[in-house]
Amino acid sequence: MPKAIHPLQVLKRPVVTEKSTMLGALGQYVFEVDTRANKSQIAEAVEQAFDVHVLKVRTMMVRGKTRRFGMGMSTSPSWKKAIVTLAEGEQIQYFEGV
Repeated sequence: MPKAIHPLQVLKRPVVTEKSTMLGALGQYVFEVDTRANKSQIAEAVEQAFDVHVLKVRTMMVRGKTRRFGMGMSTSPSWKKAIVTLAEGEQIQYFEGV
């Protein structure tokens, strides 16, 4: 059985891109999360951290990119991305004005 993840360790950082900024207008926010976290753990972590109500969580694995360093190859680590949809009229103040 996998070790339980503390809710505040699930969220690693917000993902601030042009697309995630446009999703913010729709009440959706994008986070990099722990690869072991499931959707219910992500929803609980967002609700605890930002005091909002989560309606839906979509997750995806982002594969690491392969890069060349001289004659050698290196791969950046893969990571998990979560798109969190909040209840109507709620927002996360951290993302406003970005």
